[in-house]
Amino acid sequence: MTGLSDHKIEIVRHLVESAPDKIVGGLQNALSAASGDSALAGVRQLVESEVADRRLRNAVLAPVAPLFVGDGRISTRLVFPARALSLIWRGLKAEAPGEVALAARILADFRPDETSPEPLDALVARAAEGLRNRDTHDFMAAADCLDAVRPGNAYALAACLDIGAIVRAATLRLPDWISRTTDERAAAARLAYKDAITIAEDAAPRFFEMLSAQLAEPWTILRVVSSVMDHPAERYLAASELSIFALRLMELIDENLVHIAKFDLDGGAKSGRHAATVVELVTRQIAEMEGSIELAHEGGWGGRVKKQKGQLAGCVEGRLREVAKLMGAALPTQQVKVARMSKELPRFTTDPDPRATERAMAVLTFVEAIRTSSNYGGFASARAKVLEKAAEQLDFYVEESLALIRDGSVRDFTLAASYLEVAANCAALIREPRAGDIVRRRTAVAVDQARGLLPPEPAPLAD
Repeated sequence: MTGLSDHKIEIVRHLVESAPDKIVGGLQNALSAASGDSALAGVRQLVESEVADRRLRNAVLAPVAPLFVGDGRISTRLVFPARALSLIWRGLKAEAPGEVALAARILADFRPDETSPEPLDALVARAAEGLRNRDTHDFMAAADCLDAVRPGNAYALAACLDIGAIVRAATLRLPDWISRTTDERAAAARLAYKDAITIAEDAAPRFFEMLSAQLAEPWTILRVVSSVMDHPAERYLAASELSIFALRLMELIDENLVHIAKFDLDGGAKSGRHAATVVELVTRQIAEMEGSIELAHEGGWGGRVKKQKGQLAGCVEGRLREVAKLMGAALPTQQVKVARMSKELPRFTTDPDPRATERAMAVLTFVEAIRTSSNYGGFASARAKVLEKAAEQLDFYVEESLALIRDGSVRDFTLAASYLEVAANCAALIREPRAGDIVRRRTAVAVDQARGLLPPEPAPLAD
């Protein structure tokens, strides 16, 4: 590596080897343009070599690799310290270099259901043996690292590795088991489960923990639990060692409900869109509970889920009730006397309030984005009524504003147009994007007519 001494190379190598996968991937992207004989080109080669090695490691140890998270101190689910994974892999490379090389050749052209994973599973079994025996420096260091986080952690991981071959095979079927349950798929899931508990009677929770770690949404493992237990009744599942997966999902729903309740309107459209995403997530999670378990009608889990559903609807409807007020703050009006009567008309005295505009955009973005989850969430009717009233409020503001512009009752056309731009953004969310464009075109025409740049619109023909 030109430009770097051997000592510096070792420092860089140590830093790269100890960095999390995400950091190493970021380094690879950042160094992708480095070439030639520069020092950066040498660092790039080192990083790419590390990335390739980790890809091989994660493939060989795929049944357990997702369980290694941070310092491994998360108490709500089965995890291990990430450093232990690196030590175990180093131990395998030192103890079985030929087998590791064979695994690399197999994975280069691996085809599910065609390529035998036996060499990979043999390495997984060897890792379990190494952790139990602690007969090499690396495996001893890995076991110490694990037990330092939680006593007995090394044996817990070894127990996970014992069912690694079963989990590897099940992972290939997991997308099918999650997408749609059929009798055939349920039977396959039950068979894998039975194979796991044949190896160890207490393997059931580990089996599902390992599978859930493979999922983008770990809580969807409840579908597989339901298949294996044949859509269990609440009382039956609650009394089993697999109840943790339902309890964990209900706790997650509670956390997400808090997030929805604390939805920050000052965050603008981005905040509204994110809150709507969480609403949709909660509706799916509640549906998961209701679809996977035969819940009691009152009390227990059934009562808790019913309460959560009510809290979701309450949070959403609370935001819906704020729409008219927030739109009024973004599109202010004033009382004006017209022929001995008071009339509400748009007020164009100061620039639009940025904070009021952001808050209106936040709540309207939220209302628009929850359309797909409103039916199941139980707030579709409330949402429809709010949008109807918001459309009426907006139409009144737009028509009165355009009338004031045409009549020459507006001193500053640019100021009036800026408020109508806010109205256009509201229209795009209340109705559709084209509605906003229509407001903008009508505003431009009205302003040009008031300035004398265009002839006035012809009066309608008499009947």
